[in-house]
Amino acid sequence: MRIDIVTLFPELCDTFLSTSILGRARAKNLFEAHCHQIRDYTKNKQRQTDDYPYGGGCGMVLYAQPIADCLREVQRQCAEQGRSRPHIVFMTAAGRPYNEAAARRLATYDSLVLVCGHYEGIDERVIEAFGDEEISIGDYVLTGGELASLVVADSVLRLQPGVLAEEKGYQEESYWDGLLEYPQYTRPEVWEGRPVPPVLLTGDHNKIDAWRGRQSRARTRQRRPDLYESWCETHPITQIPRWKRTERAQLIRTDAQLDAAAAIYSEGWMQMCRDICAPAYVEAHTPAAMREELARQRGEGWAFYLHSTADVPDGLVGVCHKTGEIGHLFVKTEARGQGIGAKLLEFAIKKLPEHPRPWLAVLDCNTGAMGLYRRMGFAPDGVRNVFDPATDPNSTRLCRELILRRCLPESGTR
Repeated sequence: MRIDIVTLFPELCDTFLSTSILGRARAKNLFEAHCHQIRDYTKNKQRQTDDYPYGGGCGMVLYAQPIADCLREVQRQCAEQGRSRPHIVFMTAAGRPYNEAAARRLATYDSLVLVCGHYEGIDERVIEAFGDEEISIGDYVLTGGELASLVVADSVLRLQPGVLAEEKGYQEESYWDGLLEYPQYTRPEVWEGRPVPPVLLTGDHNKIDAWRGRQSRARTRQRRPDLYESWCETHPITQIPRWKRTERAQLIRTDAQLDAAAAIYSEGWMQMCRDICAPAYVEAHTPAAMREELARQRGEGWAFYLHSTADVPDGLVGVCHKTGEIGHLFVKTEARGQGIGAKLLEFAIKKLPEHPRPWLAVLDCNTGAMGLYRRMGFAPDGVRNVFDPATDPNSTRLCRELILRRCLPESGTR
């Protein structure tokens, strides 16, 4: 790949491209890089590159002519090398937001040109004449486009063959698969009283990969809900984990089963609501209180199923044959991450054959559950309740209880 940067500060850009990982790759000719001084293409004695904007306003605007002549020279060089026409990108605050998908796309070009703006911007006419696209690296303002161009260059060049030691080195990075990267640890095993998570010391790569996947999803849900929602839409659960021989889901009939279900219900509800409800209200949802609630709902037509592994209760789900609602899907803390939630949701769907589009309600702040439901083919279908601290003394944070309804197979989802 050949990459060219058109800038007022070529030394700054060239130094970066000659340092560390990129510098070693450049020395091995794994990519070709050129940094061009815009001033070299001016036609005035002062080598002036900018002037006041038409219509008035603050700052100065870069001339079209020197940038155009520089781009023509880059095009000529690429043609002389037998390369295809270079893809020309202007780094501007008005450009499309940059992300990993854009980096992967730009990495496929044989020749890429990044044009750095400066001062108040670039004469729009040269962008119209030469630009294939405009890119912005974020919703903030820089003094020039050099840092932005180097961000793009680094993210694109690291994807070139041989630049990184292993392809896995970038495939597991944040954003590669749409999620933020999992936490990383190195020696010592305990630092200032903080130990490395025990699973990373087991040597069991299946368990380690599962832990990293959970951490990555949880981190993305918490820090970038926008990314997580997009990831859920593009990563549907198409294969439910197989039930183990020691797993079973039984209709709750006995008092002992009801007690176990109430304990799971209480634990899950408290964890879900402790940050959005008043402490006294949360503490009132004891296993005894939840047992009464389950008994009341059974009288209203709900059927509840208790999931157990090796005869140890660890999950709960309920279905209402009258309305087609699925509810009370909870998994004990120590049993999470094993696919039990997905298994129980599929189990509940199969228990409602008379309802082709079963539905459920979920708090919009419960992003973990929202992700599971979206990935299993449930889509938003209205708002059931709004909990507002201004009107509800038991609420400490505004949140909505959303209705999600299962999409029909013809819609392209589960």
